Amino acid sequence: MQFKTLIILTLITVSTALSAWKPAETKPADKITWITLEEADKLRQQEPRKILIDVYTDWCGWCKRMDATTFSDPELVKYVNENYYAVKLDAEQKEPITIGGKTYEYVANGRRGYNEVASELLQGKMSYPTIVFLDEHMNMIQPLPGYRDAKEMQPILEYLATEAYKSTPWEEWLKKRQG
Repeated sequence: MQFKTLIILTLITVSTALSAWKPAETKPADKITWITLEEADKLRQQEPRKILIDVYTDWCGWCKRMDATTFSDPELVKYVNENYYAVKLDAEQKEPITIGGKTYEYVANGRRGYNEVASELLQGKMSYPTIVFLDEHMNMIQPLPGYRDAKEMQPILEYLATEAYKSTPWEEWLKKRQG
């Protein structure tokens, strides 16, 4: 008799616990999902999306500040993760990068060198940080040199992701956005 009572009580306890259980709420990512240029190239072939490339160096103070502020802003993080493939590219990367059958090599240049892909993306203007935007076919939309805070970067991300840049001048679009 006690054994049956114990089983019934256990079942009631488990049932009550399960009915009160709720799955953990998934919160949006609190960091940008950074990938390599090669990964972005593969992903965009399966699911086309624009590509945001943060071209940086390890020694660049403004690059570090942009990581700590701009690229940590929750609204910006959410927008980038939903609308772009985000790539971190060390301009001084020594490992070769192969995109579309072309391999980009490291070029020694004085105390520091650079990877050929960084030079191509920055159109020879080696300035850090620079955010480079590519379309779904890896064609250049715009390089954007210099530090940008989240407030300044958010409308730029929207302007390019929505393809407003194809039909509306920036100033006109920004004026409409600000209402």
